[in-house]
Amino acid sequence: MSGSEKVSPDVNAFDPHAPLDPSRALVPSVVKLNEQRVARGFWPKIRKVAAKVPFAAEALSVWYCARDEETPTAAKGMMLAALAYFVLPTDVVPDFIAGLGYTDDAAVFATLMTLVGRNLKPRHREAARRSIARMRRDD
Repeated sequence: MSGSEKVSPDVNAFDPHAPLDPSRALVPSVVKLNEQRVARGFWPKIRKVAAKVPFAAEALSVWYCARDEETPTAAKGMMLAALAYFVLPTDVVPDFIAGLGYTDDAAVFATLMTLVGRNLKPRHREAARRSIARMRRDD
C-alpha cells in the first residue's frame, strides 16, 4: 500500500474519544452475575461485619437503593458491582487481614458514593439505619 492510498475506517473500531453509548454501558450478563452474588452473599456478610466496618450503613443504603425500581439502571449496575466486590471472599486486600482487610472495600464504596451517591434517597438511608439497629439488638 502506498502512502497516497486511503484506508477505510473500521466501523467496529473503538474510538476512545467518542461518547459512551448508554445502551452499551452495562453488560447484562455481568450485572446478572453481580446480582446473583449479592443475593447470595450480602446479608450473611453484612450481619457478620456490620459492627466491624465503618461503612456498613453506606453498604446497606446502597443495597436498598440497588433494589429500588426508581434507581437508574446504570447506577444499579455500579452499585451491584460494588456490593459484589464487598461479598467476594478474595479481593485485593483479603478481609481477614486485621486492620487492613476492609480498606479496599471502603475505597470502592467511597468511589461509588462519588459516582452515584446522589441516587441514595433518605428512604434508603433510613432503611439501612433500621437494619443496623435491628442487627445490634439481635447480637
